[in-house]
Amino acid sequence: MPLLLSDDQVLLADTARPFVAERGGVRHLRALRDANDATAFSRELWAEFGAMGFAGALVPESEGGSGLGHVEAGIILEEIGRNLTPSPFLTTAVGAVTALAAASVEQRRRWAPGVVAGKTVAALAIDEGPRHRPERIALTAERAGNGFRLTGEKTFVANGHVADLFVVAARTSGRAEDAEGVTLFVVERGAKGLEAAPARLVDASLASRLRFEGVEVDADAVIGEVDGGRASLARVLNAVRVGSSSELLGVGAGAMALTVDYLKTRKQFGQPIGAFQAL
Repeated sequence: MPLLLSDDQVLLADTARPFVAERGGVRHLRALRDANDATAFSRELWAEFGAMGFAGALVPESEGGSGLGHVEAGIILEEIGRNLTPSPFLTTAVGAVTALAAASVEQRRRWAPGVVAGKTVAALAIDEGPRHRPERIALTAERAGNGFRLTGEKTFVANGHVADLFVVAARTSGRAEDAEGVTLFVVERGAKGLEAAPARLVDASLASRLRFEGVEVDADAVIGEVDGGRASLARVLNAVRVGSSSELLGVGAGAMALTVDYLKTRKQFGQPIGAFQAL
């Protein structure tokens, strides 16, 4: 079956491409990098993503979003990648929204408006070591009163230093390597005992090490069922991985376009280097 975009999807691509190129091009990344910006993305641009209807792409229309799908989110991410645009779109509009789909109605009503408006930033707190190993969850969530107490660390949390909410994978039973016994939680920014230590990565973005020192959350913070978060986590990871692939497709297409343009304009021996058969 051919993978062709529908008319509406083509229209979305035609809208997203010039917008992201103009407002979030490579010069935007360079400006943030050269200024050693402490946020590592533009909140103003994120709000514009909201105004364009992009930030709420996966949020249902009944909750104020655009009610689109992952193909449409991928179209937006491809343009983000094509222009190397620093943005919380992947972690927030894709990852967190996918996670919150299994949350309570109250949780969705609380966080959806901010995401749709491009005001809320979310982070995914999953990994705990130097490599991506989501199958190993050791951060503990022990019963405490009518809620839970979270203790442990998370690493490489993108946007963790500025996130308004965290989707946290924690161990509520079993051992770190067990498939069962994982629960997803929503943890708010500023929770007592939560500390974020950001570090600059090679691409000028920031990722944080999160320390949970007995962070207490109530039962309403649970996403889905206690001990039954592995399926929800898998859906989140699948959505983010597909989104990352779309972004990387855009990076590759952008690099190809720059290369072809260079071959057409760079001259050697009196002619464009693209005229040489080898190139």
